[in-house]
Amino acid sequence: MDDANKLGSRICAYRERLGITQEELAQRTGTDINFITDVEEGNIYPAVGMLIKLSRALGKRLGTFTDDIVVKDPLITKASERTEEGSTQGRSHYHYFPLGKGKTDRHMEPLFIRIDPECGEDVSSHDGEEFIMVLSGKIELTYGKEKNMLGPGDSVYYNSLIPHKVSAADDRPAEIFAVIYVPF
Repeated sequence: MDDANKLGSRICAYRERLGITQEELAQRTGTDINFITDVEEGNIYPAVGMLIKLSRALGKRLGTFTDDIVVKDPLITKASERTEEGSTQGRSHYHYFPLGKGKTDRHMEPLFIRIDPECGEDVSSHDGEEFIMVLSGKIELTYGKEKNMLGPGDSVYYNSLIPHKVSAADDRPAEIFAVIYVPF
């Protein structure tokens, strides 16, 4: 079972356990029922901002839907062992490599993210904070009405309740390290 199907079936199972409809979940997340259906059927793997909204709407932490195994502390992820999660066969410009997977008591979501050029994703907004460090390439950060360019070694820390978007700049891919905190 691929990542999108796994994620979708887990979201569906928790939604059904809570006795809420797809329409109610769509209302709670500010999206439409077609999006919820596509997620639950494994047709799409949502961006992190939407995953956070889904997890909050279902009263669970993000890792509840993305973790497969439990590991003991310390959790070490070797660069050569990172695996992409959430690939949707070219339907997203973000490639997520979770770095905290398996640490079930975590309060942050550390991620290595590869961003393709021509990022067409919309701005997102969710509770919490984000820290991003650019590893390679350049990114454009849209934060509210501001736009900022960041290059390798630059970092940004912001309140993720403000609408924001991180995209590759200069028509070239970029790689970032991101830590997302969402209060539960």
